Amino acid sequence: MTNNQLTEAIERYLSGQMDKEELARFDELRREDADIDMKIAEHQQFLGILKQYRERVELVDRLNAIHAEIDVHELVEEMTSHPSWVVRMWRQHHSKISVAASIAIFAMLATMFFTGYFGGQPKYRELREEIGRVKQSTAQLNLKTNALQRQINGSPKKHMLPGNYKGSGFALSSDGYIVTNYHVIGSRYDSVYVQTASGDSYRVKVVYTEPQYDVAILKIDDSSFKGLPALPYSFKKSKSDLGERVYTIGYSEGDSPVVDQGYLSSANGYQGDSAAYRVSIPVNPGNSGGPLVNSKGSIIGIVSGKQTQTEGASYAVKTGYLYKALQNVPQDSLSDKVTMSNKNTLSNLNRVQQIKKLQNYVFMVRVY
Repeated sequence: MTNNQLTEAIERYLSGQMDKEELARFDELRREDADIDMKIAEHQQFLGILKQYRERVELVDRLNAIHAEIDVHELVEEMTSHPSWVVRMWRQHHSKISVAASIAIFAMLATMFFTGYFGGQPKYRELREEIGRVKQSTAQLNLKTNALQRQINGSPKKHMLPGNYKGSGFALSSDGYIVTNYHVIGSRYDSVYVQTASGDSYRVKVVYTEPQYDVAILKIDDSSFKGLPALPYSFKKSKSDLGERVYTIGYSEGDSPVVDQGYLSSANGYQGDSAAYRVSIPVNPGNSGGPLVNSKGSIIGIVSGKQTQTEGASYAVKTGYLYKALQNVPQDSLSDKVTMSNKNTLSNLNRVQQIKKLQNYVFMVRVY
């Protein structure tokens, strides 16, 4: 099926123009092919945007029509020269004036609502952690002093300065490719480092960023890095089920990995974003870029943010969009092809055993 044929089929599917037999075949195709399912979700979201735009244009046309019917200057003159006509004018035009006033009030309230004027409006918060300047300066001085002491003692152990921002990331392959959120890295940085659970740190280069999906691909670029053992987890490309138990590992507190658990609460993310899941799980600044893992040890998403005023309402980019980002990476940007693991040795282990293995593949990401 060509792209044009697929687009036409999706439009007929969403508009309800398929007969029962064709609809059943297309539903089965959607369940079996995650790419087609994503294209349907994206097309549905696109149609929603078009509908909102059409409604906005209709509202503007309606306001213009009402404004054209009301001669403001004539009304002012009538009200000034003939006060007794005010009642007559109201009786003749009250419906139009009421509609215009109602729409104006609604537009004003909507603007105040969406700009966060009312404190109760939940907002999306990215979970990149900004390091305090005073704390950073003090820590830098302490680390420099400790580094000098280690040089005197001949210790080879590497340690990192605090950095400007902190997040999490996890391995895509055993040869040093790592994924995190784009917003953790941002567009302005001097250097980026990752740190393991054991405290070793490595310089990385930013290979590719995909702001649309909030994905960044990193590669450890450090001669002291000797590679990782084979990844024990796989990446789930198909959709996950509501209510599925999940957990995440990230660097939301100090230099040690923190585990949080919960369940998948919605197939869509913030404001209906089809590229993300909503999960009922407590996450904090520093969790951005960490893996969202199901009970079988498969990674189903990348933790990215949360609602500010809804307890436990967090979000994660679906791994299907990680695959899309990898497909968009220019081949000349990769020293080796990124081969994502499809073998899962965590599936038969309990949660504690899974975490013992998984934490060795999750990194703290520091941005300078």
